[in-house]
Amino acid sequence: MKALVYHGPGSKAWEEVPRPELRSDTDAIVRVDTTTICGTDLHILKGDVPAMVDGRIIGHEAVGTVEEVGTGVKTVGVGDRVLVSCISACGSCRYCREGRYGQCIAGGGWILGNEIDGTQAEFVRVPFADTSTYPVPPGVTDEELLMVADILPTGYEVGVLNGHVQPGDVVVVVGAGPVGLSAITGARLFSPSHIVAVDQADARLEAAKSFGADTVVNNSREDPGEVVRKLTDGLGADVTIEAVGVPATFELATTLVRPAGHVANIGVHGAPVTLHLETLWTRDVTISTGLVDTYSTPTWLRLIAGHQVDASRFVTHRFPLDAFVEAYDVFSRAAETSALKVVLTRGS
Repeated sequence: MKALVYHGPGSKAWEEVPRPELRSDTDAIVRVDTTTICGTDLHILKGDVPAMVDGRIIGHEAVGTVEEVGTGVKTVGVGDRVLVSCISACGSCRYCREGRYGQCIAGGGWILGNEIDGTQAEFVRVPFADTSTYPVPPGVTDEELLMVADILPTGYEVGVLNGHVQPGDVVVVVGAGPVGLSAITGARLFSPSHIVAVDQADARLEAAKSFGADTVVNNSREDPGEVVRKLTDGLGADVTIEAVGVPATFELATTLVRPAGHVANIGVHGAPVTLHLETLWTRDVTISTGLVDTYSTPTWLRLIAGHQVDASRFVTHRFPLDAFVEAYDVFSRAAETSALKVVLTRGS
């Protein structure tokens, strides 16, 4: 089969690799029908994720068709159409019993496209298939469903819920890429009084408006601190959500929050960040970090199936499955191409 293979920082190739085989009785082999590229994959290619080794297949999001299952798989069968979650969950370890599937200590967590071969391939082995895949709901397209594999649960759980967004809050989202837009989408469910999106790409700020941001700030030209202070009588935002993963954006998020507010970090950080406790320690600020657990996946599936959320708006570019090199080029130049999510689909 063909797959996109990581060959060290800055190097990848669409090449022939062995087709995956069952390794455990709880595994499934899934034919990848639709997949996408994540901002985390760009961090991987920068060398920010130490678990990635030369020869590993990239990717952790897919919709596909089950081709084979192990003898221990009970709820997934050959021919089933499934969403492959970015998080694999054993379902029985201490953390899985608490719903913290991202911290699974029995061989799960974020392993696809990280610790084991991922989904940017013609086929993928999915561990713990019963608890790591979801049936495709009727009337939901592959593209819509694909947004539930990672970005919508991530923005919601790690940004909105960890940030304790409440009705009437002023929320600032730093970074208007797909995860930042997901955080805006999730925040709107809690009726904040105002959402501010901060980015340096005008196209992404326009997208933020369409996703529900009330104010957008290009911080290459405007001071977001001044904007937020005017909105909040000088206090600062109730919640700031960092959705980029570089030191400058995290530090910005900490400067925009009010005393007793919350800073929720979503971004994947590959470099040390300065935590200015010399100014934060007196302000009762709560800072949260997190890897998505995907416990909210069933909620997002219901919202999309009920047409209460239009996940198709994230998709800006479409490619055949063998056009990964071109798709990465477009996605990595989002400021120029206006790319949000790129979708790659298997031919008929």
